[in-house]
Amino acid sequence: MQMSEIPFGTTDWSQVAPTYHKGETGEAVWRTRNFGPIRVRQVEYTPGYLADHWCVKGHILLVLDGELVTELKDGRVFTLTAGQSYQVADNAEPHRSRTATGARLFIVD
Repeated sequence: MQMSEIPFGTTDWSQVAPTYHKGETGEAVWRTRNFGPIRVRQVEYTPGYLADHWCVKGHILLVLDGELVTELKDGRVFTLTAGQSYQVADNAEPHRSRTATGARLFIVD
């Protein structure tokens, strides 16, 4: 990935307007910035959140708070807590997220 034509800047995530996305259960609150083709998000999942789809988009994801369970379509399951991350390429391994307690994430894709 080449990152170009992005001037230095800072982001106060509390000032980025949220968008709301229903899951199969629970809700995801996204605060999103776009820098050319790069999307950067702070995402909060409410307790009991379960994604309503298998995602094939590549991400680099860092858990800031809470506990996130990521399930791969092949049956593998990974539990991440604050300070842990995962990375996956576009169209590599379908995945979906859930959380019993809620989670706050930082995602680049």
